[in-house]
Amino acid sequence: MRKWRLLSVLSGLVILLVSFTLNDSEADSLRRIYSQSPDKWPAPFVEAGVQWKELGVLPESPVAKYKDSIKAIIDLGKVLFFDERLSGSGKISCATCHKPELNWTDGKEKSTGHEGAVTKRNSPTIQNTWFYHRLFWDGRSKDLIDQAFAPINSETEMHSEMPDVMRKLRKIKGYKELFKLAFGDDDIDPFRMTEAIATFEKTVVSGKTPFDEFLEGKKRALNNSELRGLHLFRTRAKCMNCHNGPLFSDNQFHNNGFHLNGDPKNDKGYYQVSHKEYDIGKFKTPSLRDVMKTGPWMHNGMMKTMDEVLSHYSKGAKHNGGADTLIHNLFLDRNEKADLLAFLQAISTEPVKFEKPILPK
Repeated sequence: MRKWRLLSVLSGLVILLVSFTLNDSEADSLRRIYSQSPDKWPAPFVEAGVQWKELGVLPESPVAKYKDSIKAIIDLGKVLFFDERLSGSGKISCATCHKPELNWTDGKEKSTGHEGAVTKRNSPTIQNTWFYHRLFWDGRSKDLIDQAFAPINSETEMHSEMPDVMRKLRKIKGYKELFKLAFGDDDIDPFRMTEAIATFEKTVVSGKTPFDEFLEGKKRALNNSELRGLHLFRTRAKCMNCHNGPLFSDNQFHNNGFHLNGDPKNDKGYYQVSHKEYDIGKFKTPSLRDVMKTGPWMHNGMMKTMDEVLSHYSKGAKHNGGADTLIHNLFLDRNEKADLLAFLQAISTEPVKFEKPILPK
Protein backbone atom coordinates (compact mmCIF):
# COMPACT_ATOMS: atom_id res chain seq x y z
CA MET A 1 0.00 0.00 0.00
CA ARG A 2 2.83 2.39 0.89
CA LYS A 3 4.49 1.60 -2.44
CA TRP A 4 1.36 2.54 -4.36
CA ARG A 5 0.94 5.74 -2.34
CA LEU A 6 4.55 6.66 -3.06
CA LEU A 7 4.08 5.98 -6.77
CA SER A 8 0.88 8.05 -6.73
CA VAL A 9 2.65 11.00 -5.09
CA LEU A 10 5.59 10.75 -7.48
CA SER A 11 3.20 10.57 -10.43
CA GLY A 12 1.41 13.68 -9.22
CA LEU A 13 4.70 15.53 -8.84
CA VAL A 14 5.73 14.57 -12.37
CA ILE A 15 2.42 15.81 -13.78
CA LEU A 16 2.78 19.05 -11.81
CA LEU A 17 6.37 19.51 -13.00
CA VAL A 18 5.35 18.91 -16.62
CA SER A 19 2.50 21.42 -16.21
CA PHE A 20 4.84 24.09 -14.87
CA THR A 21 7.33 23.36 -17.66
CA LEU A 22 4.64 23.73 -20.31
CA ASN A 23 3.38 26.96 -18.73
CA ASP A 24 6.91 28.36 -18.57
CA SER A 25 7.51 27.36 -22.21
CA GLU A 26 4.27 29.05 -23.24
CA ALA A 27 5.21 32.18 -21.28
CA ASP A 28 8.66 32.29 -22.89
CA SER A 29 7.04 32.15 -26.30
CA LEU A 30 4.58 34.90 -25.38
CA ARG A 31 7.39 37.02 -23.94
CA ARG A 32 9.24 36.83 -27.27
CA ILE A 33 6.07 37.89 -29.12
CA TYR A 34 5.11 40.72 -26.79
CA SER A 35 8.67 41.98 -26.34
CA GLN A 36 8.28 43.42 -29.82
CA SER A 37 6.80 46.84 -30.47
CA PRO A 38 2.97 46.70 -30.13
CA ASP A 39 2.61 47.42 -33.84
CA LYS A 40 4.19 44.00 -34.43
CA TRP A 41 1.90 42.11 -32.04
CA PRO A 42 -0.53 39.60 -33.56
CA ALA A 43 -3.95 41.02 -34.37
CA PRO A 44 -6.41 40.73 -31.46
CA PHE A 45 -9.57 38.63 -31.53
CA VAL A 46 -12.40 41.11 -32.11
CA GLU A 47 -15.79 40.82 -33.74
CA ALA A 48 -16.25 41.92 -37.35
CA GLY A 49 -16.80 45.65 -37.63
CA VAL A 50 -15.15 46.59 -34.33
CA GLN A 51 -12.87 49.61 -34.71
CA TRP A 52 -10.06 48.92 -32.28
CA LYS A 53 -6.81 50.56 -31.23
CA GLU A 54 -3.78 48.72 -29.90
CA LEU A 55 -2.97 48.84 -26.20
CA GLY A 56 -0.23 51.27 -25.28
CA VAL A 57 1.66 53.31 -22.71
CA LEU A 58 -0.38 55.68 -20.54
CA PRO A 59 -0.58 58.99 -22.44
CA GLU A 60 0.01 62.39 -20.91
CA SER A 61 -2.83 64.67 -19.97
CA PRO A 62 -3.61 67.14 -22.79
CA VAL A 63 -2.79 70.02 -20.41
CA ALA A 64 0.56 68.58 -19.27
CA LYS A 65 2.61 70.73 -21.65
CA TYR A 66 0.75 73.88 -20.55
CA LYS A 67 0.71 73.23 -16.79
CA ASP A 68 3.10 76.07 -15.93
CA SER A 69 1.20 78.70 -17.92
CA ILE A 70 -2.21 77.69 -16.51
CA LYS A 71 -1.05 76.87 -12.98
CA ALA A 72 -3.29 79.53 -11.41
CA ILE A 73 -6.39 78.10 -13.11
CA ILE A 74 -5.44 74.57 -12.04
CA ASP A 75 -4.86 75.72 -8.44
CA LEU A 76 -8.24 77.46 -8.38
CA GLY A 77 -9.98 74.37 -9.76
CA LYS A 78 -8.24 72.18 -7.20
CA VAL A 79 -9.52 74.34 -4.33
CA LEU A 80 -13.06 74.46 -5.74
CA PHE A 81 -13.06 70.66 -6.17
CA PHE A 82 -12.47 70.19 -2.43
CA ASP A 83 -14.66 73.02 -1.13
CA GLU A 84 -17.83 71.78 0.61
CA ARG A 85 -19.27 75.32 0.51
CA LEU A 86 -20.31 74.69 -3.09
CA SER A 87 -23.09 72.43 -1.74
CA GLY A 88 -26.38 73.48 -0.23
CA SER A 89 -25.59 71.84 3.11
CA GLY A 90 -21.98 72.97 3.21
CA LYS A 91 -20.99 69.33 3.80
CA ILE A 92 -20.40 67.92 0.30
CA SER A 93 -17.71 68.68 -2.25
CA CYS A 94 -16.72 67.08 -5.55
CA ALA A 95 -14.08 65.21 -3.53
CA THR A 96 -16.76 63.61 -1.36
CA CYS A 97 -17.40 61.12 -4.17
CA HIS A 98 -13.96 61.32 -5.77
CA LYS A 99 -11.29 60.79 -3.14
CA PRO A 100 -7.64 60.89 -4.24
CA GLU A 101 -6.69 58.21 -1.72
CA LEU A 102 -9.20 55.83 -3.37
CA ASN A 103 -7.96 56.43 -6.92
CA TRP A 104 -10.57 59.22 -7.14
CA THR A 105 -13.61 57.04 -6.36
CA ASP A 106 -15.54 56.72 -3.08
CA GLY A 107 -15.42 52.93 -2.71
CA LYS A 108 -19.20 52.69 -2.37
CA GLU A 109 -21.78 50.74 -4.35
CA LYS A 110 -23.70 53.95 -4.93
CA SER A 111 -22.68 57.39 -3.75
CA THR A 112 -24.26 59.24 -0.85
CA GLY A 113 -25.42 62.80 -1.47
CA HIS A 114 -27.50 65.50 0.21
CA GLU A 115 -28.83 64.54 3.65
CA GLY A 116 -27.72 60.95 3.12
CA ALA A 117 -29.65 60.46 -0.14
CA VAL A 118 -28.32 57.47 -2.08
CA THR A 119 -27.77 58.21 -5.75
CA LYS A 120 -28.75 55.66 -8.41
CA ARG A 121 -25.24 55.10 -9.77
CA ASN A 122 -21.72 54.25 -8.76
CA SER A 123 -19.13 57.06 -8.78
CA PRO A 124 -16.50 56.35 -11.44
CA THR A 125 -12.94 57.54 -11.06
CA ILE A 126 -12.09 60.95 -12.51
CA GLN A 127 -8.65 59.72 -13.56
CA ASN A 128 -8.06 60.34 -17.27
CA THR A 129 -11.55 61.82 -17.77
CA TRP A 130 -10.14 64.15 -20.44
CA PHE A 131 -10.12 61.05 -22.67
CA TYR A 132 -13.89 60.57 -22.93
CA HIS A 133 -16.04 62.03 -25.69
CA ARG A 134 -19.01 62.16 -23.32
CA LEU A 135 -19.20 62.17 -19.51
CA PHE A 136 -21.31 60.33 -16.91
CA TRP A 137 -22.35 56.70 -17.25
CA ASP A 138 -25.15 57.72 -19.62
CA GLY A 139 -23.09 60.24 -21.62
CA ARG A 140 -25.34 63.18 -20.83
CA SER A 141 -22.49 65.72 -20.69
CA LYS A 142 -20.41 66.62 -23.71
CA ASP A 143 -17.31 67.79 -21.83
CA LEU A 144 -15.83 68.36 -18.37
CA ILE A 145 -17.05 71.97 -18.15
CA ASP A 146 -20.63 70.89 -18.81
CA GLN A 147 -20.20 67.96 -16.41
CA ALA A 148 -19.10 70.22 -13.55
CA PHE A 149 -22.48 71.97 -13.46
CA ALA A 150 -24.57 68.84 -12.93
CA PRO A 151 -23.60 67.60 -9.43
CA ILE A 152 -23.87 71.11 -7.96
CA ASN A 153 -27.43 71.51 -9.22
CA SER A 154 -28.51 67.93 -8.50
CA GLU A 155 -31.11 67.58 -5.73
CA THR A 156 -29.65 64.28 -4.56
CA GLU A 157 -25.97 65.22 -4.84
CA MET A 158 -24.75 68.70 -3.84
CA HIS A 159 -28.27 70.16 -3.73
CA SER A 160 -27.39 73.74 -4.55
CA GLU A 161 -28.29 76.48 -7.01
CA MET A 162 -25.65 78.25 -9.03
CA PRO A 163 -26.72 81.78 -7.98
CA ASP A 164 -26.39 80.71 -4.32
CA VAL A 165 -22.93 79.28 -4.97
CA MET A 166 -21.84 82.52 -6.64
CA ARG A 167 -23.07 84.60 -3.69
CA LYS A 168 -21.10 82.42 -1.29
CA LEU A 169 -17.88 82.58 -3.29
CA ARG A 170 -18.08 86.34 -3.85
CA LYS A 171 -18.16 86.88 -0.09
CA ILE A 172 -14.88 85.01 0.39
CA LYS A 173 -11.88 87.32 0.01
CA GLY A 174 -9.51 84.45 -0.73
CA TYR A 175 -11.56 83.42 -3.76
CA LYS A 176 -11.44 86.91 -5.24
CA GLU A 177 -7.65 86.71 -5.09
CA LEU A 178 -7.58 83.23 -6.65
CA PHE A 179 -9.94 84.19 -9.50
CA LYS A 180 -7.86 87.29 -10.22
CA LEU A 181 -4.67 85.21 -10.41
CA ALA A 182 -6.40 82.72 -12.70
CA PHE A 183 -8.32 85.03 -15.02
CA GLY A 184 -6.83 88.51 -14.64
CA ASP A 185 -9.64 90.04 -12.57
CA ASP A 186 -11.70 89.04 -9.54
CA ASP A 187 -15.00 88.53 -11.36
CA ILE A 188 -16.54 85.28 -10.11
CA ASP A 189 -19.06 83.59 -12.41
CA PRO A 190 -20.27 80.02 -13.08
CA PHE A 191 -18.36 79.63 -16.33
CA ARG A 192 -15.01 80.57 -14.82
CA MET A 193 -15.70 78.31 -11.86
CA THR A 194 -16.53 75.27 -13.98
CA GLU A 195 -13.65 75.96 -16.39
CA ALA A 196 -11.26 75.93 -13.43
CA ILE A 197 -12.71 72.67 -12.05
CA ALA A 198 -12.54 71.05 -15.50
CA THR A 199 -8.95 72.20 -16.02
CA PHE A 200 -7.92 70.74 -12.67
CA GLU A 201 -9.66 67.45 -13.49
CA LYS A 202 -7.62 67.20 -16.70
CA THR A 203 -4.47 66.99 -14.57
CA VAL A 204 -5.73 63.88 -12.72
CA VAL A 205 -3.94 61.02 -14.46
CA SER A 206 -3.30 57.40 -13.47
CA GLY A 207 0.12 56.34 -12.25
CA LYS A 208 2.56 54.23 -14.24
CA THR A 209 1.82 50.50 -14.00
CA PRO A 210 3.93 47.36 -14.49
CA PHE A 211 2.31 47.06 -17.93
CA ASP A 212 3.61 50.53 -18.88
CA GLU A 213 7.07 49.54 -17.69
CA PHE A 214 6.85 46.37 -19.78
CA LEU A 215 6.00 48.42 -22.87
CA GLU A 216 8.88 50.77 -22.12
CA GLY A 217 11.38 47.92 -22.31
CA LYS A 218 11.41 46.26 -18.88
CA LYS A 219 10.53 42.83 -20.22
CA ARG A 220 10.39 41.22 -16.76
CA ALA A 221 7.96 43.84 -15.46
CA LEU A 222 5.19 41.30 -16.18
CA ASN A 223 5.41 37.85 -14.63
CA ASN A 224 4.33 34.72 -16.52
CA SER A 225 0.74 34.80 -15.28
CA GLU A 226 0.35 38.51 -16.14
CA LEU A 227 1.80 37.85 -19.58
CA ARG A 228 -0.64 35.01 -20.22
CA GLY A 229 -3.39 37.34 -19.02
CA LEU A 230 -2.31 39.99 -21.52
CA HIS A 231 -2.49 37.42 -24.31
CA LEU A 232 -5.90 36.19 -23.18
CA PHE A 233 -7.14 39.78 -22.90
CA ARG A 234 -6.20 40.38 -26.54
CA THR A 235 -7.31 37.01 -27.88
CA ARG A 236 -9.69 34.37 -26.56
CA ALA A 237 -11.29 36.51 -23.85
CA LYS A 238 -12.08 39.14 -26.52
CA CYS A 239 -11.79 41.99 -24.02
CA MET A 240 -10.56 44.28 -26.79
CA ASN A 241 -13.99 44.34 -28.37
CA CYS A 242 -14.69 47.16 -25.91
CA HIS A 243 -11.51 47.75 -23.88
CA ASN A 244 -8.82 48.76 -26.32
CA GLY A 245 -6.28 51.55 -26.82
CA PRO A 246 -3.89 52.98 -24.19
CA LEU A 247 -6.83 53.83 -21.89
CA PHE A 248 -8.51 50.41 -22.30
CA SER A 249 -11.81 51.88 -23.49
CA ASP A 250 -13.45 52.22 -26.90
CA ASN A 251 -15.17 55.45 -25.77
CA GLN A 252 -18.51 53.90 -26.73
CA PHE A 253 -21.69 52.74 -25.00
CA HIS A 254 -22.75 49.10 -24.61
CA ASN A 255 -25.46 47.02 -23.01
CA ASN A 256 -23.22 44.60 -21.13
CA GLY A 257 -25.92 42.44 -19.60
CA PHE A 258 -26.41 44.29 -16.32
CA HIS A 259 -29.71 45.73 -17.48
CA LEU A 260 -33.01 43.88 -17.84
CA ASN A 261 -35.08 45.38 -20.66
CA GLY A 262 -38.37 44.10 -19.25
CA ASP A 263 -38.03 45.80 -15.86
CA PRO A 264 -39.10 49.50 -15.93
CA LYS A 265 -37.25 50.08 -12.65
CA ASN A 266 -33.92 49.47 -14.30
CA ASP A 267 -31.69 52.31 -15.38
CA LYS A 268 -32.07 52.87 -19.13
CA GLY A 269 -28.63 54.47 -19.46
CA TYR A 270 -27.70 56.08 -22.78
CA TYR A 271 -31.33 55.86 -23.91
CA GLN A 272 -32.06 58.81 -21.60
CA VAL A 273 -29.77 60.88 -23.82
CA SER A 274 -30.41 59.45 -27.30
CA HIS A 275 -34.07 58.40 -26.83
CA LYS A 276 -33.44 55.53 -29.25
CA GLU A 277 -34.81 52.12 -28.32
CA TYR A 278 -31.61 50.29 -29.23
CA ASP A 279 -29.71 52.36 -26.64
CA ILE A 280 -31.74 51.07 -23.68
CA GLY A 281 -29.40 49.64 -21.08
CA LYS A 282 -26.23 50.99 -22.67
CA PHE A 283 -23.55 52.57 -20.50
CA LYS A 284 -20.17 54.12 -21.16
CA THR A 285 -17.21 51.75 -21.44
CA PRO A 286 -14.98 52.68 -18.49
CA SER A 287 -11.21 52.66 -18.69
CA LEU A 288 -9.67 49.58 -17.09
CA ARG A 289 -6.62 51.44 -15.83
CA ASP A 290 -6.48 51.00 -12.05
CA VAL A 291 -9.58 48.82 -12.31
CA MET A 292 -8.51 46.65 -9.37
CA LYS A 293 -8.46 49.77 -7.18
CA THR A 294 -11.82 51.25 -8.15
CA GLY A 295 -14.47 48.72 -7.07
CA PRO A 296 -17.26 48.00 -6.59
CA TRP A 297 -17.88 47.84 -10.32
CA MET A 298 -20.49 48.57 -12.99
CA HIS A 299 -22.76 51.60 -13.32
CA ASN A 300 -24.78 50.47 -10.29
CA GLY A 301 -21.90 49.06 -8.23
CA MET A 302 -23.55 45.63 -8.14
CA MET A 303 -20.31 43.68 -8.62
CA LYS A 304 -18.29 43.48 -5.39
CA THR A 305 -15.41 41.29 -6.59
CA MET A 306 -13.56 41.15 -9.89
CA ASP A 307 -14.09 37.39 -9.91
CA GLU A 308 -17.84 38.09 -10.16
CA VAL A 309 -17.21 40.46 -13.06
CA LEU A 310 -15.12 37.94 -14.99
CA SER A 311 -17.68 35.18 -14.35
CA HIS A 312 -20.43 37.42 -15.74
CA TYR A 313 -18.54 38.18 -18.92
CA SER A 314 -17.39 34.58 -19.26
CA LYS A 315 -21.02 33.42 -19.28
CA GLY A 316 -21.99 36.04 -21.85
CA ALA A 317 -24.94 38.44 -21.81
CA LYS A 318 -27.59 36.35 -23.54
CA HIS A 319 -29.30 35.26 -20.31
CA ASN A 320 -28.46 38.41 -18.36
CA GLY A 321 -30.65 40.89 -20.21
CA GLY A 322 -27.78 41.96 -22.44
CA ALA A 323 -28.46 42.87 -26.04
CA ASP A 324 -24.89 43.47 -27.19
CA THR A 325 -23.66 40.69 -29.48
CA LEU A 326 -20.06 41.48 -28.51
CA ILE A 327 -20.62 39.70 -25.19
CA HIS A 328 -21.04 35.94 -25.43
CA ASN A 329 -19.98 32.75 -23.66
CA LEU A 330 -16.19 32.41 -23.46
CA PHE A 331 -15.94 29.18 -21.44
CA LEU A 332 -12.94 30.50 -19.48
CA ASP A 333 -11.52 28.03 -16.98
CA ARG A 334 -10.23 28.79 -13.50
CA ASN A 335 -6.61 29.19 -14.59
CA GLU A 336 -7.53 31.54 -17.42
CA LYS A 337 -9.56 33.72 -15.05
CA ALA A 338 -6.59 33.78 -12.66
CA ASP A 339 -4.30 34.94 -15.48
CA LEU A 340 -6.78 37.62 -16.54
CA LEU A 341 -7.00 38.84 -12.95
CA ALA A 342 -3.21 38.94 -12.81
CA PHE A 343 -3.11 41.14 -15.92
CA LEU A 344 -5.78 43.46 -14.51
CA GLN A 345 -3.54 43.82 -11.45
CA ALA A 346 -0.67 44.69 -13.79
CA ILE A 347 -2.62 47.63 -15.26
CA SER A 348 -3.56 48.89 -11.79
CA THR A 349 -1.40 50.83 -9.37
CA GLU A 350 -1.59 52.59 -6.02
CA PRO A 351 -3.08 56.10 -5.87
CA VAL A 352 -0.76 58.85 -7.05
CA LYS A 353 0.40 60.93 -4.08
CA PHE A 354 -1.75 64.02 -3.76
CA GLU A 355 -1.66 67.02 -1.44
CA LYS A 356 -5.09 68.39 -0.61
CA PRO A 357 -5.47 72.18 -0.81
CA ILE A 358 -6.00 74.69 1.98
CA LEU A 359 -9.39 76.33 1.44
CA PRO A 360 -9.54 80.14 1.09
CA LYS A 361 -11.17 82.36 3.70
